Amino acid sequence: MSIHQNLLGGPAPTHLPDEPGREALAAGAPAVEVAAEHPTSSLAWAVLADDAFAAGRTVESYAYARTGYHRGLDALRRAGWKGHGPVPWEHEPNRGFLRALNALARAAGAIGEKEEYERCSTFLRDSSPAAADALAA
Repeated sequence: MSIHQNLLGGPAPTHLPDEPGREALAAGAPAVEVAAEHPTSSLAWAVLADDAFAAGRTVESYAYARTGYHRGLDALRRAGWKGHGPVPWEHEPNRGFLRALNALARAAGAIGEKEEYERCSTFLRDSSPAAADALAA
């Protein structure tokens, strides 16, 4: 038996391929340049969302986060995800999507979009409790 077998009968965890631009971001490239060069990178959009939120540009953060979230959904679907199931934080390439989802929840809450805040927060926790905990810290 595999140690990763799902004994509850739910979908297997989704593991995204490596994020385009992840290495450039890690090397210190500006997120705006990485997003322009790799517009499918959820991680680049999540970094832009985090930076905008930290600077008090909440609506801009919301827009960046929404872009990263949708790019991540596209990647998840290409990886076989069927709309639910685990997206483990422990798998590094999943972190861009999870960070964008967290940023979208945060920005939605800040602008009073209560339903979207709750939906995104629940989606994050359901996808990866470890991500929800790590990103809440």
